[in-house]
Amino acid sequence: MNYPLQLSFKILALARQLCVVDAQGNLIFYVKQKAFKLKESVTVFKDATQTEPLYAINASKILDFSASYQFTDRQGRLLGAVRRRGMKSLWKAHYEITDERSALVLTINEENAWTKVLDALFGEIPVIGMFTGYLFHPAYLVSRPNGAVLLRLVQQPAFLEGKFTIDKHGQLDEAEETRAVLSLIMMILLERGRG
Repeated sequence: MNYPLQLSFKILALARQLCVVDAQGNLIFYVKQKAFKLKESVTVFKDATQTEPLYAINASKILDFSASYQFTDRQGRLLGAVRRRGMKSLWKAHYEITDERSALVLTINEENAWTKVLDALFGEIPVIGMFTGYLFHPAYLVSRPNGAVLLRLVQQPAFLEGKFTIDKHGQLDEAEETRAVLSLIMMILLERGRG
């Protein structure tokens, strides 16, 4: 993938639809989250026409705070999963990324928990809350278990839209890169749902 990647979605949309664009402006993924589902279901398409699904991300349980979200390719092969670390994620977002054998390969950690707290507090204030996207910019790090940072996702200033940038800081093979980007997409959808 050609970094930095840009992710964007409309905040007020009924069913979340997210675009992932590379540094040249080419659409890499078009993501659609199914609305009104008890069990999370996300489809990752090749383009905005939604005719060619590439990946599916499905929750392992219904309405579970620590559910695991499994990635499968278009043939239904398991590629890995991402899981929020229950109580550990209440204060500061923490996710674990596993491979197809359920071995821990990467983690996602929020850089600064106070940014999310302030964003949530100001977001609840009428009128002013619409502008929190210009004030607070949460950042997340994708790292190996040894702490080596590979990717960094940062929220960008935006009005009534979610915009994020993913920068590359280390080497990943193709399977790791796919797992990491799919995990960041799912994490964005989950964290936006939490506020």
